[in-house]
Amino acid sequence: MQRNVFATSNDIRSAFSTAMSEMYRLEVPAYGTLMSLVADVNRQALVEGPGFLATLDAAESLDRISQERHGAIRLGTPRELAMARRVFAIMGMFPVGYYDLSEAGIPVHSTAFRPVSDLALAINPFRIFTSLLRLDLIEDEELRQEADRLVSTRDIFSSVVMSLVEKAESQGGLESGDVAIFVSEVLDTFRWHSEASVDRELYRRLHDAHRLIADVVSFKGPHINHLTPRTLDIDAVHGRMVEHGMIPKAVVEGPPRRNCPILLRQTSFKAIEESVSFRDASGKVHHGSHTARFGEIEQRGIALTPKGRALYDRLLTQARLKVRPRTDGSNAQAYREALETSFQAFPDNWDAIRKARLGYFFYSLSGNTAPRGVAQGNIDALIESGVIHCEPIIYQDFLPISAAGIFQSNLGDADTQQFVASPHQKVFEKALGARILNEFDHYAGIEMASLEHCLRLLERKASVA
Repeated sequence: MQRNVFATSNDIRSAFSTAMSEMYRLEVPAYGTLMSLVADVNRQALVEGPGFLATLDAAESLDRISQERHGAIRLGTPRELAMARRVFAIMGMFPVGYYDLSEAGIPVHSTAFRPVSDLALAINPFRIFTSLLRLDLIEDEELRQEADRLVSTRDIFSSVVMSLVEKAESQGGLESGDVAIFVSEVLDTFRWHSEASVDRELYRRLHDAHRLIADVVSFKGPHINHLTPRTLDIDAVHGRMVEHGMIPKAVVEGPPRRNCPILLRQTSFKAIEESVSFRDASGKVHHGSHTARFGEIEQRGIALTPKGRALYDRLLTQARLKVRPRTDGSNAQAYREALETSFQAFPDNWDAIRKARLGYFFYSLSGNTAPRGVAQGNIDALIESGVIHCEPIIYQDFLPISAAGIFQSNLGDADTQQFVASPHQKVFEKALGARILNEFDHYAGIEMASLEHCLRLLERKASVA
């Protein structure tokens, strides 16, 4: 009897991320230009100094650094979100972190589907930042009901996708022969659709309420709105975008440039204007445009502890109270200076960050023998004597203020509607059909497991000696 041969979730995720990149290159040619620029900057960064390497996982290579790290989609209903969770689970991607972007005037809340194990991240770290529209934040009741009707009656995933998901769930995996079909069908969900599913007048009303609402509601599917490669020098990429025909956003989101990078820095080129057709009730076609999709770049640093994150948030708020960055870039230099001044209060060497418990580290044994008199439990002494080696744990998640900054820069200067912040994680998790993994707990678990492993090995060596 022939047994089923299942594909690994890592292989499925890799196939999907490759296919999505190829599709997005065709749909948004500027993205291909961006990828080439990032690759050039990364190569140059590695040539100029090994300092950049200190922020990388040991298993990373230039090719791995330069590959796409995340995409973003926007969904309209809890039903779509729940199905997306099941689809991404087959790719080994699980919901990590909750982001309430309504705090920055964006009518969505979000999570990131991503691999969580060290092995899965090393093989392919692809992520999908997934937002769910907050229909309750549409003030116009009639418009809210119309938007709800439109998204509630559409099916963004094909019957083939749903059938393969059910098959994979029932048999414990997706058969190798089904992977190509699965990837192709899921990819269709995220393709660009140049024909709107609403007429031009309804599109205008949705657009006036908020451009993101129009983006989610006006089409038959949630087109991928950006893909993001990782760079080792985001300032270099940001500075060279104009010479490659791209209009960058005014400032780089996140912390300032540092010797020891923390959390996440992001920038993007402005969203492109794409042709869209609208069909009225009589069947007549009207032509217009829609602006939503863009190219983004990210630079990642160490994951911060709650204490480190609180300090980061305080310093960022302090800088933004002094200078609020304008979308037209007229005060970009003043904002950068305020940011750099504010963040002087955050230690900028790994040892100080570790001793202050501001960031998470991965611990491993170097192979050296502990000097006489050094206690087995004295971590600082074991590190200083070279017995235990520690390296930063790379931040794999997102920052709500940075995400909102990217969204707003691509929604236009007029989008200043402010929504009342209202955390709805339990509501989001109910729609999702699963609990969201807390990122702090996850990083703390990785750090503690690595440290306990080192101490057990040292104790075993001591008992043998």
